[in-house]
Amino acid sequence: MSINSTTTSNFLELVNLRKTFSDITALKDVSLAVARGEVICIIGPSGCGKSTLLRAANWLTPPDAGEVRLGGEIVGTAPNRGVTSKQLRNLNRMRARMGMVFQQFNVWPHMNALENVICPQVVVAKRSRIEAENNARSRLTEVGLEDKISDWPDNFSGGQKQRLAIARALAMDPVLMLLDEPTSALDPELVAEVLAVLQRLAEKGMTMIIVTHELAFASKVADRIVFMEAGQIIEAGAPEVILKTPKTDRLKNFLDQLDTTAFKPLGNNSNASKCVSDR
Repeated sequence: MSINSTTTSNFLELVNLRKTFSDITALKDVSLAVARGEVICIIGPSGCGKSTLLRAANWLTPPDAGEVRLGGEIVGTAPNRGVTSKQLRNLNRMRARMGMVFQQFNVWPHMNALENVICPQVVVAKRSRIEAENNARSRLTEVGLEDKISDWPDNFSGGQKQRLAIARALAMDPVLMLLDEPTSALDPELVAEVLAVLQRLAEKGMTMIIVTHELAFASKVADRIVFMEAGQIIEAGAPEVILKTPKTDRLKNFLDQLDTTAFKPLGNNSNASKCVSDR
């Protein structure tokens, strides 16, 4: 299913993506266009292709067919007939423009918080140590970890580790953030602090695609919610439409299975206590 025709005015374009794992088709000719500054939240049952779509967007999981463009430039085109060194350099350059945050944090336990954020800037972005450190301190402050810069990840809560991962991604100055269920590995009381950071990023105009099961968060920050099922986009639209007046029986059934009354809207500020889901 195609959502929004792809045009040069779109910032990110996923065009007719197909991906199969053995006998399972994860993506079935999926197209999605995202405007600059838009926040897309992807919802759907487990195994419906949400994470595969996100990983295909930055070519971590190359699709079997289709194309991805960012800012009018090719990220990747499939099927591939071998990758030249020039194409690989271009892919790495394009990936550097996309911040990726995973479910399981993926912070480096052998480095303190500050070094976690400095290292990719020096190694990948080739920044000076001074520039990287100044930027790292700013990003750690942005996610509320300014008092943890010398601490080791093993001493962090899950929410703090995820905020560290977000700070590390932001330090690379991405034009797009891809977040794969960033709160799914957290205890409910820690979800709020991560969602508050993402809400602030949305308010600042960061382009984001977020795979999430937090419907209150999606209803608050998303410009569009995309519902996926069996490797396809079934419905997409404004939160008030998708969550309140779904058109398909499949989305209605999906929402009926969730205790939507358990989700409380995020407040207008980033106070974590106002963001916690009471699930």
